[in-house]
Amino acid sequence: MSRAKATGRNKNVVEVTNLNVSFRTATGVIKVVENVSFSVAKGECLAVVGESGSGKSVSALATIGLLAKNQAIVEGSVKFLGEELLGKPESYMRKIRGGGISMIFQEPLSALNPVTTIGEQIAEVLVAHDRGNWKTANAKAIEYLEQVEIAQPARRAKQYPHELSGGMRQRAMIAMALAGEPELIIADEPTTALDVTIQAQVLDLLRRTTRERGTALLLITHDLGVVAETADRVAVMYAGQIVEEGPAATLLRKPASPYAIDLVSSIPSYERRGKGLSTISGNVPSPAHFPTGCRFHPRCRFAVAACAKTMPQLESTGGGRAVRCLRADEIARGARPTSTAKRAAAGGAKRPVKAPAKRKAAR
Repeated sequence: MSRAKATGRNKNVVEVTNLNVSFRTATGVIKVVENVSFSVAKGECLAVVGESGSGKSVSALATIGLLAKNQAIVEGSVKFLGEELLGKPESYMRKIRGGGISMIFQEPLSALNPVTTIGEQIAEVLVAHDRGNWKTANAKAIEYLEQVEIAQPARRAKQYPHELSGGMRQRAMIAMALAGEPELIIADEPTTALDVTIQAQVLDLLRRTTRERGTALLLITHDLGVVAETADRVAVMYAGQIVEEGPAATLLRKPASPYAIDLVSSIPSYERRGKGLSTISGNVPSPAHFPTGCRFHPRCRFAVAACAKTMPQLESTGGGRAVRCLRADEIARGARPTSTAKRAAAGGAKRPVKAPAKRKAAR
């Protein structure tokens, strides 16, 4: 199947517009993702961040058509290289997956086939997408393992997933993703199962290889440290909606929405040592019980009565940024968190509890 290239005027590899995802349950249809829109350009990395349950992974799976059709209702528009994907038959989507769009999953040991060697699994991608026969594909598989900086690639190609370390397995997953020569790679929490030093190596490899190839990268993560190292732009999700988006450096330096402010404040930093860790009180609400008005208002330190009644829209604030908050202008001008009484009236939470300071040892 021939593929167009993201060039010239149509530099966006993927354009998602007003994506809505609902699931059929025993108690009825429940919407979990609402009016999500984003795009990723050639060679760009867009990070979608938020707590677990925010709708990040569901949005990504809907983009690539991996939600069960008998359970999920997907509406909106997903355009890949200008062509609409929603509504395409499964036979067509199988050609897109692994070829035009590749996905790197969170836990490679679960994603890889345990009874097939690493080399065979990479070769299978090449054969499935008409990039050679089995003989040439096996040789190319070794080349891809070498490209992702796996030592002794010929030996590793003959090994099974359980024989590799976690870092090697994730590198093998990246090699599989690259083998299809995709225009877009979706990486869903690609470093969660790895230790810190291996995380840095894998992220550097992923970003470097996608930039060199001009591949668009959609990164799903809850780790803002990963975002700072990897992303060009950020979309912050909460309770199935995008609540803020903008350039990564700008958003991390000066977040504008209360949720993003609290997320950034919760990052441990050397400058704040000894002051305790900031936390966000409460939990992400279940899709079956999303609150009225702003969905973050029960946990928000800036909430007022109007926040419990009116759903804010995602509005552009200039400079490639957009914010979903009724008080965004006030907060930008330096508004302080509301009083406990006002937050209680709005149905909001109390101020986040901070870790107690250490007591001095008795002499």
